[in-house]
Amino acid sequence: MVQSATPETPPAYKFASIYRWSWNKYLVVIVCKHEMSKAESNVSDGLTLESVRDSLMRQEDTIIFSLIERARFPLNSPTYDPSYATIPGSCGSLAEFVIKQTEAIQATAGRYENPEELPFFPDNLPPSLVPYHKYPKVLHPVFVNINKMIWDMYFNKLLPLFVTLGDDGNYASTAARDLECLQALSRRIHYGKLVAEVKFREERKDYEPAIRAQDRDALIRLLTFAEVEEAVKKRVAKKAMTFGQEVKVGDDGNSGKYKVDPAIVSRLYGDWVIPLTKEVEVEYLLHRLD
Repeated sequence: MVQSATPETPPAYKFASIYRWSWNKYLVVIVCKHEMSKAESNVSDGLTLESVRDSLMRQEDTIIFSLIERARFPLNSPTYDPSYATIPGSCGSLAEFVIKQTEAIQATAGRYENPEELPFFPDNLPPSLVPYHKYPKVLHPVFVNINKMIWDMYFNKLLPLFVTLGDDGNYASTAARDLECLQALSRRIHYGKLVAEVKFREERKDYEPAIRAQDRDALIRLLTFAEVEEAVKKRVAKKAMTFGQEVKVGDDGNSGKYKVDPAIVSRLYGDWVIPLTKEVEVEYLLHRLD
């Protein structure tokens, strides 16, 4: 008896089977890539160590120029004296009044919808009146705000170092320049949250044990790079020399006179900006795994 031959699979069925196999394989690859991308550092949100460093360097320029603008005016101490003027609804100094009112206006324009911006007087700020902008969500939901420390540092320690004594009556302009300095410093120092996030992503295995142990000292050691800090101090001093020199036509020499002393700018970073940034980084990281 002759066995019948195995019937040949129709060509159309062969094609359909191969297509289904290829499509399923394609889906598996896509799913695997998606899971891998979630496990790795999320580069699609634009947060990289290089982008963070670039932003920090640009913010140096903003801080130095804001200091130069404030140094145009003398101390103008009545600006900070609560007894100087009686303003209805305000019980503080003229500086506090100007800063509160300016922040209120900026809040209605959406400034504080940006997670990188934090007000100095957050209570009772009016809501934003402009369409909401969807900012990239790159940070873990950890709230850190050390603006009170920045306020104290600026008015009680930094300001007397770089402005001259005197009174020219330009109190409102003085307070406006103070706010520009405060906002630039606050943004730079609270940028520590993004610095901490990108470092955590790149070296998670090193940071996790210290975070779980709530070990501040260990986190400080992980975050500290002495050579980098010294380079930053030298760079901002050089920028202060470049941005703040007196330029005269036909004079190629440097008289050594600057609008803001470069040594003070270097000290600002060494004594306050860098340490306060680390304070923000540590507070953020302590709750990064919550």
